[in-house]
Parts: sequence; structure tokens; C-alpha cells
Amino acid sequence: MFRKSREFWLLLLLMLLAGSSFAIQRFPRPEFETGYQQPETMLPGPRAEIMAVVDLAVLILALSAVSWMVLKKRSRKGVFWVSMFSLVYFGFYREGCICAVGSVQNVTLALFDPTYPIPLTVLAFFIIPLIFTLFFGRTFCAGVCPFGAMQDLVAFRPKTINSKVDAALGMMPYLYLGLAVLFAATGTDFIICRYDPFVGIFRINAGFSMLLFAAILLLTGIFIARPYCRYLCPYGVLLNWISRFSYRHMTITPAECINCRLCENSCPYGAIKIPNSVKYAETRRQRVRKLMFITLLFPFLMVGGGWAGSRLQETFAGVNRTVKLAKELLVSDQNGQDVESFEIKAFRSSGKPLTEVYQEARIILHRFLIGGWILGAFLGLTTGLMVAGKLLENHQSDYVPDKGACLSCARCTDYCPVMGNTVPTELNHKA
Repeated sequence: MFRKSREFWLLLLLMLLAGSSFAIQRFPRPEFETGYQQPETMLPGPRAEIMAVVDLAVLILALSAVSWMVLKKRSRKGVFWVSMFSLVYFGFYREGCICAVGSVQNVTLALFDPTYPIPLTVLAFFIIPLIFTLFFGRTFCAGVCPFGAMQDLVAFRPKTINSKVDAALGMMPYLYLGLAVLFAATGTDFIICRYDPFVGIFRINAGFSMLLFAAILLLTGIFIARPYCRYLCPYGVLLNWISRFSYRHMTITPAECINCRLCENSCPYGAIKIPNSVKYAETRRQRVRKLMFITLLFPFLMVGGGWAGSRLQETFAGVNRTVKLAKELLVSDQNGQDVESFEIKAFRSSGKPLTEVYQEARIILHRFLIGGWILGAFLGLTTGLMVAGKLLENHQSDYVPDKGACLSCARCTDYCPVMGNTVPTELNHKA
């Protein structure tokens, strides 16, 4: 059985103590007739700073090792063993926390709430993989992320997914990222952490629903490689964007591609761009028409998406605790209910003015209105970019990785017969 992380227990104790202090504000202290004195709360000491430094050092070393394995050694075996180390360390030993995926929410809350002190370790876990991605591609996904490593272990029979289905499912991470930012910015919830399917496994304390979710993902991962990474991971959206501008990126072949087609079906993630032949050259008129269509499409999708998102304002805001309490209080006062919920009783005993709760709820609803417009416009923009990419697809003669979708796992390099700048004679004749 794996040893529990000291940081997890520290966070758990702080949450309990924070909840206790909040309860003291809501309820009066019990009065004892025996002269009992309420003891002072003792706070545990913070996790040793040296351990936070160790976590960051391990992160940087693992990223450096994977980047070297991918770009210099071109070794799939080396990437695999680094990923197994990351699974043990960042997964089971550190219990999936701190993770770069969930740090998106911490950074968002820190940007929108000046009173939230984001830990430097969390900020570093968010930024460092992005920096490595900008220079070397998605090497964090290849061998450092414990979520990806766990899914890699079950990818026994990966199948190719239809391109249209893949594109439709590929919109889900953008929706998940948008919702995570919206809920974090409004101080409502950290949905990435709440619905993380793997952390419960790492901590061996997952509830039935999350265990079922994780089991479904892992069973699906037998045939659809890394379903969480490709169709859910919100941090992967950021890595996808940045990887497209990476200074250096993994290549299938170290020299000129000879079009031997051996790598064509080697990528279980569908991240290899296959050469496409142009049946006929587009005329200038056709190109202009496409550009005009795209120009008109973008504002239509963004405005339409923003309007649709704004219509979901109350649905999204209904998750917020303050908004839920305000609604319950309004219904209770209007209907004159004799039986009140625990939350209403706790509020009434706190002595807080009712108008203050309604005012806070109105502010939060307004934030969700603005956030709904932004979320919808963001999804509309994303859809437009995907359509534009298909319409303006250029001719391509070599097998190259899609820099955004490629996870830099180095699987395809084992299929390439090209060694350095030389081409095997027999393959040269065949080509």
C-alpha cells in the first residue's frame, strides 16, 4: 500500500479547520455549565519547503529526460520508462497532486480573485510544462503526466477513429476548459479536481461513481488510445496551442521522408498527417470564395455561441452555493415553509442580512452572464478555426506529425527505416 502524502493530509486538515472556523461564525459556541474551557485550535505546520523543491526538480528532470529521449535518442523505450517513473512518483507517491491539469483552476482563480494566494509550486507546475512545450513539443504528455502513463498501459489494441467523429469529440476538451475556467473564475467550484477519474485511484479512496468513470475510461483506452488525454483533458488544449509554435518538435524521420508508408498506421492518436494529392488546382476565384465564407462564418459562430452561452446563465450559476442559498431563501420566504433546510437554518442563525445574500447572488449571476457570452464565443471561435483548417488545407507530400495533436510519444520513430542522412539501399530502390 502506498504511503499517503503529507501535503494531502495538510490540505485536508486545513479544509477541516476552515470549515470549523466557518461553522463558528454560523453557530454560537456551546455553553457548558461545568466550567469547560474551549481549547485553542492548533494549526499543523506547513509542508517542508524542501519537498516542494524536490517535486519541481523531479518535474524538470523528467521533462528534460523525455525531451532528450524524443529529440536526440528517438527512443520509444526510454520515453516509456520515464513515464512509468512519473506514474509511480507523480501518481501513486504524490497521489496526483500537485498536477498541471488541475492547476488551470488555481491560476484562473488567482487572476480573478486578488485575495486568493496561489502557491508558487502550483504556479510552477502550470508554467514549466508550457515552457518545455514551446521549445520541444508535448513531451509532458509523452512521459511526465501520470494520467497519460496510466492510459498507455492499457492501450493494447488501439483502433483508428473516423476523422469526423474524432473532430466532434475533439471539441469536448475546449468545452471542459471553458467550464473549468468559468466555475473557477466565479469561485464556484474546481470541477477538474472534483471529477478527476484517476486521482481517486492514486489515493485509493475513490467513490463508486468515480471508480466506474475511471474503469470506463481505461476499458475504452484498450481500443481508443488515451481517451481522457484526447477528448477531455483541458490542459491538453493549452499544450496543443503552444506545441504548434514549438521551436523544435519530434519528427517521424530524422532525414528526408522516403514515403515508405511504414509509419502510416503507427500512431494510435491519429496525429500523423498523411500526404494528400491535389486532383486539380484551386482557382483564384475559389480561394477568394472560401476566404469570404470563413470571414462571415467567424462572427456568426461567435455571436451565436455567445448568445447560447448567455442563455445558460442561470443553469451554470445554479451550481454556486450563494446562488443556491438565495433561491432557497426566496422560496422559503414566499411559501412560508415550516420545515427549513440545514443551510437556511445555518444562515438565519448567523445574523447575516438577507439583502446581502441577494446582492451577492445578483453579482454572481451577472458574472455568469458575462462568462456565458465569453464561453460561447470561445467555442464558436474554436469551431470556426477547425472549419477553416479543413477548408484551407494545403498540399502535403511527406508524412509529418500534427504538431498540435502529436503527444511526442515516439511510437512512430520505431517504424521509420531512415537512419540519419542515409537511406537503406533496398528501400531506396523500392521508393
